[in-house]
Amino acid sequence: MSRKFQFGGRIAGASMALVLLGGAANAVAAPITFFGEDPATAGVLGPNSTQARNDFLSNLSGVGNEDFESFSSGDSSPLSLSFPGTGTTLDATITGTGSIGNSGPGRFPTSGVNYWEVTTGAFTIDFVDPVSAFGFNGIDIGDFVTDQMILNLTSSVGETSELTVPHSLNIPNSANATLFFGFYDLEETYTSISFTNAGGGDFFAFDDMVIGDIGQVTPDPDPQPVPEPSTLALLAMGLIGFGARRRFLARRS
Repeated sequence: MSRKFQFGGRIAGASMALVLLGGAANAVAAPITFFGEDPATAGVLGPNSTQARNDFLSNLSGVGNEDFESFSSGDSSPLSLSFPGTGTTLDATITGTGSIGNSGPGRFPTSGVNYWEVTTGAFTIDFVDPVSAFGFNGIDIGDFVTDQMILNLTSSVGETSELTVPHSLNIPNSANATLFFGFYDLEETYTSISFTNAGGGDFFAFDDMVIGDIGQVTPDPDPQPVPEPSTLALLAMGLIGFGARRRFLARRS
C-alpha cells in the first residue's frame, strides 16, 4: 500500500509540473509585443525607441516602411498605403481622423519631412490581405491625455482583441517624446487595426509604419521565452510540494 501511494504521489507531482510548464508556455503565446519609450529627446527617435524598433525588425524579413513622404502636407484620409509582402503587395488604407503634417510643438518626423498627425477621435488601418506584424514610431504621445492608447485588432475570422500601448502620461508638451510599439503574431492574422485615444484633443504624430504578412515573420527558431511571474510562482510551488511529498514518503518507507 505504501508503494502504491508513493507511486501515485510521484505521478501526481510530475503531472502538476507538466501542467505548470504548459502554463508557462501559454503565458508567452502570441502576440509578441515590443515597446520602448523616451520621454524626452533632442528631436530624433530616442535610444529606447530605436532599440525596441530594432528588436522588432530583427524578427521580420523583406518588410517595407511607410514614411509618408509620397504625400503632401495637409492630405487627409483616406490614404492608400502599400508594403512589400511575400510574393505580393500588401495594400492598406487609413481612414478616420488625421492628416499629413511636418512640424508642430513636440512633433517631428523620425525620417524624411512628413508624418501622420492625429488630433481627436480615432483612426483605422484596413488591410486588403491579412497581416501578422505591425509596428510604428510615435511622437509626442502621452501629454494632455489621461489614458493610454489602445490598438483594437480584428482578426481574419472576425474576432477582436486589444493591445494597450503602455506609454507614460502627462509628458511635457515640448519634450519631443518618442516611442516605438510593435507586435507579431504566429497564430492569428489581422485585417484591421484601430487606434483609440490616439489624440483626445491633443496632437500626436506617427511615422515609419511597418507591416508584414506571416511569411515575413521570422523569429528566433530557438527562443528563450520568459514566463510571467505568476506562472513562475505556481511552478515553484508545484515543484516544492512535489519535493516535500517525496521526502515525506521516503521517511515512511
